Amino acid sequence: MTTLDTAPVAAPAAAPARAVRVWRTLRSSRAAVIGLSVVAVHVLIALLAPLLTTYDPIANSADEALLGPSRQHWAGTDQYGRDVLARVLYGGRYALGVSVTATLLTVALGTVIGCAAALRGGRFDDVLGRILDAVLSVPAILTLLVVVTALGTGPSVIVLAIAVVYVPQVVRVVRGAALAVVPQDYVTAARARGEGTWAILRREILPNITDVVCVEFAMRASWVVLLISSLSFLGFGADPPTPDWGLMVAENRTAITVVPMASLAPIIALATLVVGLNLAADGLSKAWGVDRIREGS
Repeated sequence: MTTLDTAPVAAPAAAPARAVRVWRTLRSSRAAVIGLSVVAVHVLIALLAPLLTTYDPIANSADEALLGPSRQHWAGTDQYGRDVLARVLYGGRYALGVSVTATLLTVALGTVIGCAAALRGGRFDDVLGRILDAVLSVPAILTLLVVVTALGTGPSVIVLAIAVVYVPQVVRVVRGAALAVVPQDYVTAARARGEGTWAILRREILPNITDVVCVEFAMRASWVVLLISSLSFLGFGADPPTPDWGLMVAENRTAITVVPMASLAPIIALATLVVGLNLAADGLSKAWGVDRIREGS
């Protein structure tokens, strides 16, 4: 469970002012700059994968199986004769595509529900809290395995499974941040004007917890990437021959002494992406003064 403590903001900041504050924050935080730069490199490589290699990532070639690094295959080939570097480059597309989609859905749902719980309070908040306790009592990996076993594999199922696992945690984080904003005078004034719940959330609360949501997104994204790769490694994620980092490690672990790069290359790619996301989250949290107390995922 993750908790965040933020100081209340005097009034909602205008969009240009928030943009300037974000830019200054990025420039002042070395960790955030390094982390976001690493992530940007991964995104760029994934987008340019067809231009960076001429090999088909799923094409088999029995004559070229288990080859070491060479001019033709910079990272060698796997047991099916597929170019390892091509699969790593294209694997970034799957990892980033599914992870970003799952994280966006998770954070969006968690933010709306958490803000609504903080704003409405009362019985709605109490019932929601008990439901969250029940969901959070089940280990994340167990919940994921149950969902994918029941519904099958595929990107859409994985996105749904990630949402089931992490939405309750995001709700708690955002609710804690929103509770510091709800008592403010401008929220009270909005209520007095007769504005609806959604209007208050969009105009008064969300602009004042943007920093919390951004940090939460970066932090959740790193965990989502690891969970998706773990599912693929266990055989519940990407279906062969999809180029996926977790699947690559699972397929080539038995031949690691023969062609170590077939396993090490996707591990390095996964590690650098997760480190970049964690650096971005840590740098932004420190620059914005958002306390992050990790008590387990």
